[in-house]
Amino acid sequence: MNESICSLGVEIRDVLVAINHKPFGVAFIVDENKKLCGVLSDGDIRRLLISGVEINTILSKELLNSEFVYGEEQDSVKSLLSKTNEKIRVIPIVNSAFEPVDYFKYEHQTHFTPVAKPELEGKELDYLLDAFLSTWISSKGEYINKFEESFSKFCNTKHGVAVSNGTTALHLSLVALGVEPGDEVIIPDLTFAATANCVLHAGATPVIVDIEEDYWTIDPKEIKKAITPKTKAIIPVHIYGQPCDMDPIMDIAKEHNLYVVEDCAEAHGAKYKGRPVGSIGDIGCFSFFANKIVTTGEGGICTTNNSELDSKIRLLRDHGMSRTKKYWHDVVGYNYRMTNLQAAIGCAQIERIEKIINQRNDLEQLYKEIFKDSLTYQLTTDKNREKVVWMIACLVDNRDEIISKLQEHNIESRPFFYPMTEMDLYKEYAHSSNPISKKISKIGINLPTSCELTKKEIENIVNVCF
Repeated sequence: MNESICSLGVEIRDVLVAINHKPFGVAFIVDENKKLCGVLSDGDIRRLLISGVEINTILSKELLNSEFVYGEEQDSVKSLLSKTNEKIRVIPIVNSAFEPVDYFKYEHQTHFTPVAKPELEGKELDYLLDAFLSTWISSKGEYINKFEESFSKFCNTKHGVAVSNGTTALHLSLVALGVEPGDEVIIPDLTFAATANCVLHAGATPVIVDIEEDYWTIDPKEIKKAITPKTKAIIPVHIYGQPCDMDPIMDIAKEHNLYVVEDCAEAHGAKYKGRPVGSIGDIGCFSFFANKIVTTGEGGICTTNNSELDSKIRLLRDHGMSRTKKYWHDVVGYNYRMTNLQAAIGCAQIERIEKIINQRNDLEQLYKEIFKDSLTYQLTTDKNREKVVWMIACLVDNRDEIISKLQEHNIESRPFFYPMTEMDLYKEYAHSSNPISKKISKIGINLPTSCELTKKEIENIVNVCF
Protein backbone atom coordinates (compact mmCIF):
# COMPACT_ATOMS: atom_id res chain seq x y z
CA MET A 1 0.00 0.00 0.00
CA ASN A 2 2.71 2.49 1.02
CA GLU A 3 4.59 2.01 -2.26
CA SER A 4 1.59 3.39 -4.14
CA ILE A 5 1.26 6.55 -2.03
CA CYS A 6 3.02 9.66 -3.36
CA SER A 7 3.24 13.11 -1.82
CA LEU A 8 2.88 16.41 -3.60
CA GLY A 9 6.34 17.76 -4.45
CA VAL A 10 7.77 14.57 -5.98
CA GLU A 11 8.68 14.32 -9.66
CA ILE A 12 6.28 12.83 -12.21
CA ARG A 13 8.93 10.12 -12.70
CA ASP A 14 8.40 9.01 -9.06
CA VAL A 15 4.66 8.79 -9.61
CA LEU A 16 5.25 6.47 -12.58
CA VAL A 17 7.34 4.20 -10.35
CA ALA A 18 4.47 4.09 -7.82
CA ILE A 19 1.94 3.34 -10.57
CA ASN A 20 4.09 0.43 -11.71
CA HIS A 21 3.75 -1.15 -8.28
CA LYS A 22 1.47 -4.21 -8.29
CA PRO A 23 -1.34 -4.98 -7.63
CA PHE A 24 -2.49 -1.35 -7.60
CA GLY A 25 -1.55 0.14 -10.99
CA VAL A 26 -2.42 3.62 -9.71
CA ALA A 27 -0.82 6.17 -7.40
CA PHE A 28 -2.64 7.71 -4.44
CA ILE A 29 -1.56 11.34 -3.97
CA VAL A 30 -1.49 12.94 -0.50
CA ASP A 31 -0.75 16.48 0.65
CA GLU A 32 1.60 17.64 3.39
CA ASN A 33 -0.97 16.57 6.02
CA LYS A 34 -1.15 13.04 4.59
CA LYS A 35 -4.71 13.66 3.37
CA LEU A 36 -5.78 12.21 0.03
CA CYS A 37 -5.93 14.85 -2.68
CA GLY A 38 -5.93 12.85 -5.89
CA VAL A 39 -5.48 9.60 -7.80
CA LEU A 40 -3.26 9.18 -10.87
CA SER A 41 -3.23 6.30 -13.34
CA ASP A 42 -0.76 5.62 -16.14
CA GLY A 43 -3.35 7.06 -18.52
CA ASP A 44 -3.42 10.30 -16.52
CA ILE A 45 0.38 10.55 -16.67
CA ARG A 46 0.34 9.86 -20.41
CA ARG A 47 -2.13 12.69 -20.97
CA LEU A 48 0.05 15.05 -18.89
CA LEU A 49 3.15 14.19 -20.93
CA ILE A 50 1.28 14.66 -24.22
CA SER A 51 0.14 18.08 -23.00
CA GLY A 52 3.79 19.16 -22.60
CA VAL A 53 4.50 18.37 -18.94
CA GLU A 54 8.08 17.09 -18.51
CA ILE A 55 8.77 13.80 -16.73
CA ASN A 56 10.91 15.59 -14.12
CA THR A 57 8.19 18.16 -13.39
CA ILE A 58 7.29 18.52 -9.72
CA LEU A 59 3.80 17.23 -8.95
CA SER A 60 1.41 19.94 -7.75
CA LYS A 61 -2.33 20.16 -7.07
CA GLU A 62 -2.80 21.99 -10.33
CA LEU A 63 -1.80 18.85 -12.25
CA LEU A 64 -4.40 16.73 -10.47
CA ASN A 65 -7.99 16.18 -11.45
CA SER A 66 -10.17 17.73 -8.76
CA GLU A 67 -12.72 14.92 -9.19
CA PHE A 68 -11.63 11.40 -8.26
CA VAL A 69 -13.29 8.28 -6.86
CA TYR A 70 -12.62 6.99 -3.36
CA GLY A 71 -14.25 4.83 -0.73
CA GLU A 72 -14.70 5.25 3.00
CA GLU A 73 -13.94 2.76 5.76
CA GLN A 74 -17.62 2.28 6.61
CA ASP A 75 -18.62 1.55 2.98
CA SER A 76 -20.08 -1.90 2.31
CA VAL A 77 -18.65 -4.12 -0.40
CA LYS A 78 -21.78 -3.43 -2.42
CA SER A 79 -21.18 0.32 -2.16
CA LEU A 80 -17.52 -0.06 -3.16
CA LEU A 81 -18.49 -2.24 -6.12
CA SER A 82 -20.85 0.50 -7.31
CA LYS A 83 -17.90 2.93 -7.44
CA THR A 84 -15.72 0.69 -9.60
CA ASN A 85 -15.99 -0.53 -13.17
CA GLU A 86 -13.87 -1.67 -16.11
CA LYS A 87 -12.16 1.76 -16.27
CA ILE A 88 -11.87 2.55 -12.56
CA ARG A 89 -10.51 -0.71 -11.18
CA VAL A 90 -8.73 0.43 -8.00
CA ILE A 91 -9.92 3.09 -5.58
CA PRO A 92 -8.37 4.28 -2.30
CA ILE A 93 -10.26 3.90 0.97
CA VAL A 94 -9.94 6.77 3.44
CA ASN A 95 -10.52 7.08 7.18
CA SER A 96 -12.41 9.84 8.96
CA ALA A 97 -9.34 12.11 8.62
CA PHE A 98 -9.38 11.55 4.83
CA GLU A 99 -6.11 9.64 4.99
CA PRO A 100 -5.70 6.64 2.63
CA VAL A 101 -5.66 3.49 4.74
CA ASP A 102 -6.63 0.75 2.28
CA TYR A 103 -7.79 0.12 -1.26
CA PHE A 104 -10.56 -1.71 -3.10
CA LYS A 105 -9.97 -3.52 -6.36
CA TYR A 106 -12.63 -4.27 -8.97
CA GLU A 107 -12.51 -8.04 -9.56
CA HIS A 108 -16.03 -9.39 -9.64
CA GLN A 109 -16.18 -9.63 -13.44
CA THR A 110 -12.91 -11.54 -13.73
CA HIS A 111 -13.01 -13.72 -10.60
CA PHE A 112 -15.31 -16.73 -10.74
CA THR A 113 -16.66 -18.22 -7.51
CA PRO A 114 -17.85 -21.80 -8.11
CA VAL A 115 -20.69 -23.31 -6.10
CA ALA A 116 -18.42 -26.22 -5.17
CA LYS A 117 -14.74 -27.03 -5.36
CA PRO A 118 -12.91 -30.24 -4.36
CA GLU A 119 -10.42 -29.96 -1.50
CA LEU A 120 -7.24 -31.61 -2.84
CA GLU A 121 -4.57 -30.23 -0.54
CA GLY A 122 -3.23 -33.51 0.85
CA LYS A 123 -1.41 -36.44 -0.74
CA GLU A 124 -3.87 -36.91 -3.60
CA LEU A 125 -1.30 -36.19 -6.31
CA ASP A 126 1.41 -38.29 -4.61
CA TYR A 127 -0.85 -41.34 -4.35
CA LEU A 128 -2.24 -40.81 -7.85
CA LEU A 129 1.26 -40.74 -9.33
CA ASP A 130 2.22 -43.79 -7.29
CA ALA A 131 -0.76 -45.70 -8.68
CA PHE A 132 0.02 -44.47 -12.18
CA LEU A 133 3.67 -45.49 -12.01
CA SER A 134 2.72 -48.90 -10.64
CA THR A 135 0.86 -49.46 -13.97
CA TRP A 136 -2.12 -50.75 -11.96
CA ILE A 137 -4.43 -48.12 -13.37
CA SER A 138 -7.63 -50.13 -13.85
CA SER A 139 -9.85 -51.91 -11.31
CA LYS A 140 -7.13 -53.80 -9.46
CA GLY A 141 -4.39 -52.44 -7.24
CA GLU A 142 -3.44 -51.83 -3.64
CA TYR A 143 -5.34 -48.56 -3.36
CA ILE A 144 -8.69 -50.24 -4.05
CA ASN A 145 -8.30 -52.46 -0.98
CA LYS A 146 -6.91 -49.63 1.15
CA PHE A 147 -9.77 -47.33 0.22
CA GLU A 148 -12.46 -49.94 0.88
CA GLU A 149 -10.94 -50.74 4.26
CA SER A 150 -10.40 -47.13 5.36
CA PHE A 151 -13.83 -45.91 4.29
CA SER A 152 -15.72 -48.83 5.82
CA LYS A 153 -13.76 -48.25 9.03
CA PHE A 154 -14.76 -44.56 8.91
CA CYS A 155 -18.41 -45.68 8.59
CA ASN A 156 -18.01 -48.29 11.34
CA THR A 157 -19.04 -51.11 9.01
CA LYS A 158 -17.40 -54.47 8.39
CA HIS A 159 -17.37 -54.17 4.62
CA GLY A 160 -17.05 -51.59 1.86
CA VAL A 161 -17.31 -52.31 -1.87
CA ALA A 162 -15.90 -49.55 -4.08
CA VAL A 163 -17.89 -48.94 -7.27
CA SER A 164 -17.93 -46.61 -10.26
CA ASN A 165 -20.39 -44.03 -8.86
CA GLY A 166 -23.16 -43.45 -6.36
CA THR A 167 -25.93 -44.48 -8.73
CA THR A 168 -24.35 -47.87 -9.40
CA ALA A 169 -23.94 -48.29 -5.63
CA LEU A 170 -27.71 -47.86 -5.23
CA HIS A 171 -28.51 -50.15 -8.14
CA LEU A 172 -26.18 -52.92 -6.95
CA SER A 173 -27.67 -52.71 -3.47
CA LEU A 174 -31.23 -53.18 -4.71
CA VAL A 175 -30.26 -56.06 -6.99
CA ALA A 176 -28.26 -57.74 -4.21
CA LEU A 177 -31.33 -57.47 -1.95
CA GLY A 178 -33.47 -59.17 -4.57
CA VAL A 179 -35.54 -56.13 -5.57
CA GLU A 180 -37.16 -56.98 -8.89
CA PRO A 181 -40.15 -56.26 -11.16
CA GLY A 182 -43.39 -56.17 -9.19
CA ASP A 183 -41.68 -54.76 -6.08
CA GLU A 184 -42.14 -51.23 -4.73
CA VAL A 185 -39.42 -49.08 -3.15
CA ILE A 186 -40.34 -45.99 -1.10
CA ILE A 187 -38.23 -42.88 -1.72
CA PRO A 188 -38.51 -39.15 -0.88
CA ASP A 189 -39.77 -36.56 -3.35
CA LEU A 190 -36.88 -34.14 -2.70
CA THR A 191 -33.80 -35.96 -3.97
CA PHE A 192 -31.56 -36.28 -7.00
CA ALA A 193 -33.00 -38.37 -9.85
CA ALA A 194 -30.51 -41.20 -9.22
CA THR A 195 -32.57 -42.34 -6.22
CA ALA A 196 -35.59 -43.01 -8.44
CA ASN A 197 -33.59 -44.18 -11.44
CA CYS A 198 -31.87 -46.98 -9.55
CA VAL A 199 -35.27 -48.38 -8.56
CA LEU A 200 -36.37 -48.31 -12.20
CA HIS A 201 -33.06 -49.88 -13.30
CA ALA A 202 -33.85 -52.77 -10.95
CA GLY A 203 -37.23 -53.16 -12.67
CA ALA A 204 -39.15 -52.10 -9.56
CA THR A 205 -41.56 -49.24 -8.97
CA PRO A 206 -40.58 -46.13 -6.97
CA VAL A 207 -43.23 -44.86 -4.55
CA ILE A 208 -42.54 -41.19 -3.89
CA VAL A 209 -43.53 -39.66 -0.54
CA ASP A 210 -43.18 -36.28 1.15
CA ILE A 211 -40.48 -34.93 3.48
CA GLU A 212 -40.24 -33.34 6.92
CA GLU A 213 -40.61 -29.57 6.68
CA ASP A 214 -37.81 -28.60 9.09
CA TYR A 215 -35.23 -31.29 8.30
CA TRP A 216 -36.05 -31.84 4.57
CA THR A 217 -35.60 -35.62 4.93
CA ILE A 218 -38.14 -38.37 4.19
CA ASP A 219 -41.06 -38.32 6.64
CA PRO A 220 -41.49 -41.65 8.49
CA LYS A 221 -45.23 -40.98 8.83
CA GLU A 222 -45.51 -40.73 5.04
CA ILE A 223 -43.50 -43.94 4.62
CA LYS A 224 -46.00 -45.78 6.80
CA LYS A 225 -48.93 -44.51 4.71
CA ALA A 226 -47.30 -45.72 1.48
CA ILE A 227 -46.63 -49.34 2.45
CA THR A 228 -48.46 -52.00 0.44
CA PRO A 229 -48.05 -55.77 0.08
CA LYS A 230 -45.67 -55.02 -2.81
CA THR A 231 -43.30 -52.84 -0.77
CA LYS A 232 -39.83 -54.40 -0.65
CA ALA A 233 -37.49 -51.59 0.49
CA ILE A 234 -37.09 -48.01 1.68
CA ILE A 235 -34.39 -45.61 0.51
CA PRO A 236 -34.01 -42.80 3.08
CA VAL A 237 -31.90 -39.99 1.59
CA HIS A 238 -29.69 -38.03 3.99
CA ILE A 239 -30.32 -34.88 1.98
CA TYR A 240 -27.75 -32.04 2.04
CA GLY A 241 -25.87 -33.78 4.88
CA GLN A 242 -28.88 -34.12 7.21
CA PRO A 243 -29.45 -37.62 8.65
CA CYS A 244 -32.95 -39.00 8.32
CA ASP A 245 -34.91 -39.95 11.45
CA MET A 246 -33.62 -43.51 11.26
CA ASP A 247 -35.11 -45.23 14.33
CA PRO A 248 -38.74 -44.86 13.21
CA ILE A 249 -37.70 -45.87 9.68
CA MET A 250 -35.93 -49.00 10.95
CA ASP A 251 -38.92 -49.83 13.18
CA ILE A 252 -41.24 -49.61 10.17
CA ALA A 253 -38.86 -51.79 8.14
CA LYS A 254 -38.70 -54.40 10.89
CA GLU A 255 -42.49 -54.42 11.33
CA HIS A 256 -43.11 -54.97 7.62
CA ASN A 257 -40.01 -57.07 6.82
CA LEU A 258 -38.53 -54.42 4.50
CA TYR A 259 -34.95 -53.65 3.47
CA VAL A 260 -33.40 -50.24 4.12
CA VAL A 261 -30.81 -48.82 1.70
CA GLU A 262 -29.36 -45.53 2.95
CA ASP A 263 -28.61 -42.96 0.26
CA CYS A 264 -25.62 -41.23 1.85
CA ALA A 265 -24.36 -39.49 -1.31
CA GLU A 266 -24.31 -36.10 0.40
CA ALA A 267 -23.67 -37.07 4.01
CA HIS A 268 -20.17 -38.51 4.54
CA GLY A 269 -19.58 -38.40 8.29
CA ALA A 270 -23.13 -37.54 9.39
CA LYS A 271 -24.40 -39.49 12.40
CA TYR A 272 -27.69 -40.60 13.92
CA LYS A 273 -27.56 -41.24 17.67
CA GLY A 274 -23.79 -41.51 17.37
CA ARG A 275 -23.95 -44.07 14.54
CA PRO A 276 -22.44 -43.07 11.17
CA VAL A 277 -24.89 -42.98 8.30
CA GLY A 278 -24.27 -45.96 6.05
CA SER A 279 -24.05 -48.30 9.05
CA ILE A 280 -27.70 -48.26 10.15
CA GLY A 281 -29.65 -49.80 7.28
CA ASP A 282 -28.92 -53.02 5.43
CA ILE A 283 -26.64 -51.18 2.98
CA GLY A 284 -25.26 -47.64 2.77
CA CYS A 285 -24.52 -46.01 -0.58
CA PHE A 286 -22.08 -43.11 -1.01
CA SER A 287 -21.07 -40.98 -3.98
CA PHE A 288 -17.57 -39.60 -4.53
CA PHE A 289 -18.41 -37.17 -7.33
CA ALA A 290 -16.18 -34.08 -7.50
CA ASN A 291 -18.53 -31.88 -5.47
CA LYS A 292 -18.96 -34.36 -2.60
CA ILE A 293 -17.38 -34.11 0.87
CA VAL A 294 -15.01 -36.93 -0.12
CA THR A 295 -14.20 -37.20 -3.82
CA THR A 296 -12.47 -39.60 -6.16
CA GLY A 297 -13.58 -37.59 -9.21
CA GLU A 298 -16.25 -40.19 -9.97
CA GLY A 299 -16.92 -43.17 -7.76
CA GLY A 300 -19.05 -44.65 -5.02
CA ILE A 301 -19.13 -47.33 -2.35
CA CYS A 302 -21.57 -49.76 -0.74
CA THR A 303 -21.09 -50.22 3.01
CA THR A 304 -22.63 -53.07 5.01
CA ASN A 305 -22.24 -55.21 8.10
CA ASN A 306 -23.70 -58.22 6.31
CA SER A 307 -21.02 -60.51 4.90
CA GLU A 308 -23.45 -62.29 2.58
CA LEU A 309 -24.55 -58.97 1.04
CA ASP A 310 -20.92 -57.93 0.69
CA SER A 311 -20.19 -61.09 -1.35
CA LYS A 312 -23.28 -60.58 -3.53
CA ILE A 313 -22.40 -56.98 -4.28
CA ARG A 314 -18.81 -57.91 -5.18
CA LEU A 315 -20.03 -60.66 -7.49
CA LEU A 316 -22.51 -58.36 -9.26
CA ARG A 317 -19.97 -55.53 -9.50
CA ASP A 318 -17.47 -57.74 -11.39
CA HIS A 319 -19.60 -59.05 -14.26
CA GLY A 320 -21.06 -61.79 -12.05
CA MET A 321 -17.82 -63.71 -12.50
CA SER A 322 -16.94 -66.39 -9.96
CA ARG A 323 -14.28 -65.27 -7.49
CA THR A 324 -12.75 -68.77 -7.46
CA LYS A 325 -13.10 -69.82 -11.11
CA LYS A 326 -11.82 -67.30 -13.64
CA TYR A 327 -14.22 -66.41 -16.48
CA TRP A 328 -16.97 -68.56 -14.99
CA HIS A 329 -20.16 -66.54 -14.59
CA ASP A 330 -22.74 -67.56 -12.01
CA VAL A 331 -25.12 -64.60 -12.51
CA VAL A 332 -25.63 -61.75 -14.96
CA GLY A 333 -23.55 -58.98 -13.47
CA TYR A 334 -22.27 -55.49 -14.28
CA ASN A 335 -19.00 -53.67 -14.79
CA TYR A 336 -19.43 -51.22 -11.91
CA ARG A 337 -15.83 -51.16 -10.71
CA MET A 338 -13.74 -48.26 -9.38
CA THR A 339 -10.22 -47.77 -10.74
CA ASN A 340 -7.05 -47.89 -8.69
CA LEU A 341 -6.35 -44.30 -9.77
CA GLN A 342 -9.64 -43.09 -8.29
CA ALA A 343 -9.09 -45.09 -5.12
CA ALA A 344 -5.64 -43.49 -4.71
CA ILE A 345 -7.26 -40.05 -4.58
CA GLY A 346 -9.86 -41.41 -2.15
CA CYS A 347 -7.19 -42.73 0.23
CA ALA A 348 -5.68 -39.25 0.50
CA GLN A 349 -9.13 -37.78 1.09
CA ILE A 350 -9.91 -40.21 3.92
CA GLU A 351 -6.69 -39.21 5.69
CA ARG A 352 -8.12 -35.70 6.11
CA ILE A 353 -11.85 -36.37 6.22
CA GLU A 354 -12.37 -35.11 9.77
CA LYS A 355 -10.53 -31.88 8.93
CA ILE A 356 -12.60 -31.42 5.76
CA ILE A 357 -15.86 -32.00 7.67
CA ASN A 358 -14.85 -29.52 10.39
CA GLN A 359 -13.85 -26.90 7.82
CA ARG A 360 -17.23 -27.22 6.10
CA ASN A 361 -19.08 -26.95 9.39
CA ASP A 362 -17.06 -23.83 10.27
CA LEU A 363 -17.89 -22.39 6.84
CA GLU A 364 -21.62 -22.81 7.43
CA GLN A 365 -21.28 -21.11 10.83
CA LEU A 366 -19.52 -18.20 9.12
CA TYR A 367 -22.36 -17.94 6.61
CA LYS A 368 -24.88 -17.89 9.46
CA GLU A 369 -22.97 -15.14 11.27
CA ILE A 370 -22.59 -12.95 8.18
CA PHE A 371 -26.04 -13.51 6.68
CA LYS A 372 -27.63 -13.20 10.15
CA ASP A 373 -31.41 -13.83 9.83
CA SER A 374 -31.63 -13.47 6.05
CA LEU A 375 -31.67 -17.23 5.37
CA THR A 376 -33.31 -20.32 6.86
CA TYR A 377 -31.23 -23.48 7.28
CA GLN A 378 -31.97 -27.13 8.02
CA LEU A 379 -32.82 -27.53 11.69
CA THR A 380 -30.09 -28.92 13.92
CA THR A 381 -32.07 -28.95 17.16
CA ASP A 382 -32.67 -32.72 17.06
CA LYS A 383 -29.84 -34.05 19.23
CA ASN A 384 -30.18 -37.45 17.57
CA ARG A 385 -29.03 -36.04 14.23
CA GLU A 386 -25.44 -34.90 13.71
CA LYS A 387 -25.52 -33.03 10.41
CA VAL A 388 -22.55 -32.41 8.12
CA VAL A 389 -22.26 -29.77 5.42
CA TRP A 390 -22.28 -31.00 1.85
CA MET A 391 -23.22 -27.66 0.32
CA ILE A 392 -24.42 -24.53 2.04
CA ALA A 393 -28.15 -25.22 1.77
CA CYS A 394 -30.75 -22.69 2.81
CA LEU A 395 -34.17 -21.23 2.08
CA VAL A 396 -35.00 -17.73 0.87
CA ASP A 397 -38.23 -16.37 -0.61
CA ASN A 398 -36.69 -14.53 -3.60
CA ARG A 399 -34.47 -17.48 -4.55
CA ASP A 400 -34.53 -17.04 -8.34
CA GLU A 401 -33.80 -13.30 -8.08
CA ILE A 402 -30.79 -14.00 -5.87
CA ILE A 403 -29.45 -16.65 -8.27
CA SER A 404 -29.66 -14.08 -11.10
CA LYS A 405 -27.87 -11.41 -9.04
CA LEU A 406 -25.07 -13.78 -8.13
CA GLN A 407 -24.70 -14.88 -11.73
CA GLU A 408 -24.28 -11.23 -12.79
CA HIS A 409 -21.33 -11.03 -10.39
CA ASN A 410 -19.73 -14.28 -11.57
CA ILE A 411 -20.79 -16.15 -8.43
CA GLU A 412 -22.21 -19.60 -9.03
CA SER A 413 -25.15 -20.93 -7.03
CA ARG A 414 -27.83 -23.51 -7.70
CA PRO A 415 -31.46 -24.17 -6.88
CA PHE A 416 -32.55 -27.19 -4.89
CA PHE A 417 -33.54 -30.35 -6.73
CA TYR A 418 -36.93 -30.30 -8.39
CA PRO A 419 -39.42 -32.57 -6.64
CA MET A 420 -39.41 -35.87 -8.50
CA THR A 421 -43.18 -35.74 -8.93
CA GLU A 422 -43.07 -32.41 -10.78
CA MET A 423 -41.31 -34.10 -13.69
CA ASP A 424 -43.45 -35.93 -16.25
CA LEU A 425 -41.05 -38.86 -16.09
CA TYR A 426 -41.87 -39.60 -12.44
CA LYS A 427 -45.37 -38.14 -11.86
CA GLU A 428 -47.08 -41.51 -11.99
CA TYR A 429 -45.08 -42.71 -8.97
CA ALA A 430 -46.36 -40.04 -6.56
CA HIS A 431 -48.05 -41.49 -3.48
CA SER A 432 -49.65 -38.13 -2.64
CA SER A 433 -49.39 -34.44 -3.60
CA ASN A 434 -46.25 -33.97 -1.43
CA PRO A 435 -46.77 -30.24 -0.68
CA ILE A 436 -43.75 -29.85 1.59
CA SER A 437 -41.31 -31.08 -1.05
CA LYS A 438 -42.78 -28.63 -3.55
CA LYS A 439 -42.58 -25.75 -1.06
CA ILE A 440 -38.97 -26.40 -0.03
CA SER A 441 -37.79 -26.96 -3.60
CA LYS A 442 -39.08 -23.57 -4.78
CA ILE A 443 -37.19 -21.55 -2.16
CA GLY A 444 -34.06 -23.67 -1.66
CA ILE A 445 -30.63 -22.48 -2.77
CA ASN A 446 -27.08 -23.83 -2.55
CA LEU A 447 -24.43 -21.15 -2.07
CA PRO A 448 -20.67 -21.44 -2.77
CA THR A 449 -19.13 -24.11 -0.56
CA SER A 450 -15.35 -24.29 -0.52
CA CYS A 451 -12.85 -24.48 2.32
CA GLU A 452 -10.93 -21.72 0.50
CA LEU A 453 -13.71 -19.13 0.82
CA THR A 454 -12.71 -16.12 2.92
CA LYS A 455 -14.86 -13.98 5.19
CA LYS A 456 -14.49 -11.12 2.71
CA GLU A 457 -15.78 -13.29 -0.14
CA ILE A 458 -18.81 -14.37 1.88
CA GLU A 459 -19.48 -10.73 2.78
CA ASN A 460 -19.36 -9.99 -0.93
CA ILE A 461 -21.93 -12.73 -1.57
CA VAL A 462 -24.19 -11.22 1.13
CA ASN A 463 -23.95 -7.75 -0.39
CA VAL A 464 -24.74 -9.06 -3.85
CA CYS A 465 -27.76 -10.99 -2.53
CA PHE A 466 -29.21 -8.21 -0.40
